[in-house]
Amino acid sequence: MILLWHRHGVDQPRNPWSDGPEFITQCPIRPGGNFTCQVILFEEEGTLWWHAHSDFDRATVHGDIVIHPKRGTSFPFNKPDKEIPIILGEWWNDDVEHVLDEAKRTGGDVEPADANTINGQPGDMFPLCSRDDTFKVAVQQGNTYLLRIINAGLTNDMFFAVARHRLTVVGIDARYTKPLTVNYIMIAPGQTMDVLLEANRTLGSNSRYHMAARTFITLPVDTIPFNNSTATAIVEYTDNAAARPAGPPEFPVLLPAIKDEDAAMAFVKQLRSLGNQDHPVHVPTQVDEHMLIDIDINFLPCDATNATNKSCKGPQGNRFAASLNNVSFESPAIDVLDAYYYGSGRGVYEEDFPNKPVAFVNPTGDNGGGPLLTKRGTKVKVLEYGTVVEVVFQDLSSENHPMHLHGFAFYVVGRGSGTFDERRDPKTYNLVDPLFQNTVSVPKSGWAAIRFRADNPGVWFMHCHFDRHVVWGMDTVFIVKDGKTPQAQMLPRPPNMPEC
Repeated sequence: MILLWHRHGVDQPRNPWSDGPEFITQCPIRPGGNFTCQVILFEEEGTLWWHAHSDFDRATVHGDIVIHPKRGTSFPFNKPDKEIPIILGEWWNDDVEHVLDEAKRTGGDVEPADANTINGQPGDMFPLCSRDDTFKVAVQQGNTYLLRIINAGLTNDMFFAVARHRLTVVGIDARYTKPLTVNYIMIAPGQTMDVLLEANRTLGSNSRYHMAARTFITLPVDTIPFNNSTATAIVEYTDNAAARPAGPPEFPVLLPAIKDEDAAMAFVKQLRSLGNQDHPVHVPTQVDEHMLIDIDINFLPCDATNATNKSCKGPQGNRFAASLNNVSFESPAIDVLDAYYYGSGRGVYEEDFPNKPVAFVNPTGDNGGGPLLTKRGTKVKVLEYGTVVEVVFQDLSSENHPMHLHGFAFYVVGRGSGTFDERRDPKTYNLVDPLFQNTVSVPKSGWAAIRFRADNPGVWFMHCHFDRHVVWGMDTVFIVKDGKTPQAQMLPRPPNMPEC
């Protein structure tokens, strides 16, 4: 097995060498090899996670990172009585590498996972029943618990709720938020949320409640198979538990349905950064570089004369692809970071990723009413140090997309449905207390606008966190040049980098 490791959400200031994505910042670690990473934190505080960053390995190779307040400081809320990591994932009935290999071979779609999981335990198909082997969380009445929730799934946004309990969101992607008390959350792949759970139920005949995670799906489910499982765990009050019979756990009836787009958007739109004296908000107001990036699912023509390509299962016998501004990213044979560092980028990548969508028309003039053709390319965007960048993601694929940027957190200054209007929609931006995230969920057939200051020199990957879209090419790379001072320049190359 060949692995690479990414500390998701760790900014790694000046240190892209230990960021992890294969053929972007390093070559893979070969069997029997080793690589010592240097992990550098910046302003992160809360829950992040680590995962493999090669092919579909992160389906099972992942874990949590917990960053507590600095010594002498405290949480911006009452200290919880206990902290509990909750990792939402997926259960596959096949080796995910076999699934990936088949998808690459035929160009066919990736079938969804067979079930969702909470801390590794799969749930039953709805309607749910109690399971003796379900993961359990023991609580005591009157205590407050900090749930550190991570969506580690490859393919699914998820709703999450606890029966008869409200949840208070206090952090997202290791940045604090204004406390928001809700009946459920929606969390995209790659995102983390810090959520307070108060054990405030009156002790009676029932002391057991389901926490549940259910897929939120925006695909056209009438034609594409999808995961309709609900994963469960049990929250169990332990106060005098032996004196009470254990009844069946209650299910969270307010957990939204699988296709409830209104519920997902209603939750996301309420979230705000904390923005107090200890955790201020610094939204850039003057933008140097505007980018409008179309997100789409496309196809590539199959070579009918090639025996390995004749079984392509995409539209009209073509191969599925994905793109940003109609460029389907193609990983190079050596990593982009080394090529940039040694000034040998020619033949490895092209510095012409477009700021606006570029059309590519089928030379036959017939797209058959299906996805448009796209082109492969290793195109990157080069930024001067300190440039303020605004990226507007526009979905064309009729599906949500969790877009993740390595090396930075960014302000999500706006989002909406339909087509972005550059004259009207910026007037609706929140420049006071927008979320500060590393992964933004771009709504189906809608848009999301982010801003960040390019003050972290190096090579940084940006991609959809649905892994099937990563391998199909919904990616690009930002190269941030060195600044003028030593503290604004990339660290030297470590001597132990893996060889290609």
